[in-house]
Amino acid sequence: MQKVSFTENLDFNDTKIVTKVLLETSFSKEIRILLKNGQLMKEHKAPFPIIVHIVTGEIDFGVEGAQHTLKQGDIITLAANVPHDLLAKSDSIVRLTLSKQDTAKRVGKVIADS
Repeated sequence: MQKVSFTENLDFNDTKIVTKVLLETSFSKEIRILLKNGQLMKEHKAPFPIIVHIVTGEIDFGVEGAQHTLKQGDIITLAANVPHDLLAKSDSIVRLTLSKQDTAKRVGKVIADS
């Protein structure tokens, strides 16, 4: 058993998006993404299906040219290789669930390129 918190020990950064792998299981990686209001993760794709859960805050989630507003408590799934982007409309905590086969390093590269 593992226990972690998505809402404790927050370290928002004014100049860059902050990510941290909080849990790694036999089937997934659970990543916390901290976005300050106005921060953008540019369009990118994931090689495996993902789950995105808005723990707190609000984001515009762009999928193939359409914008979807996601608020606290919303959770969505996205198939592999679907272009998407995230724009924080307020300071936000996002839970990203990746396939075990995917890497947190790839997510870090997306953020570095944003």
